[in-house]
Amino acid sequence: MATVKIVDKKTLRNWIIGVPRAISLTIIDVRDDDHIGGHIKGSRHHPTSSFANNLPFLFQELQEVSVVVFHCALSQQRGPSAASMYLRYAEMIHSVINQEVYVLKGGFVEWQEAFGNDKRLTEAYEESVWKGLS
Repeated sequence: MATVKIVDKKTLRNWIIGVPRAISLTIIDVRDDDHIGGHIKGSRHHPTSSFANNLPFLFQELQEVSVVVFHCALSQQRGPSAASMYLRYAEMIHSVINQEVYVLKGGFVEWQEAFGNDKRLTEAYEESVWKGLS
């Protein structure tokens, strides 16, 4: 049985900017109304509110991806829950999973603290949204 793993922001940064590791990577942002003030570059927004309904389509789209990283604002509830749901669904469809499924430690809150102003890593960043929240 596969398990959800944790990835820290520095490792994810390295995966995104291409430090030698040949992986196919998709980042899934499951924030709902709090999906404001920026997002990880190239991430896909799949809000928690509709995640379960869209899970079969998402899984179909990601079958060829080797690493899937989930996150929400803090990655304490929604991100881990979505990652677990995705992994359970994948195991239900296929007995052997050829993907690594991760949750971003600290979520977007910690990500934006470290990399919010780095345009290689964060898109549509609005620092004013995050002042006083982190």
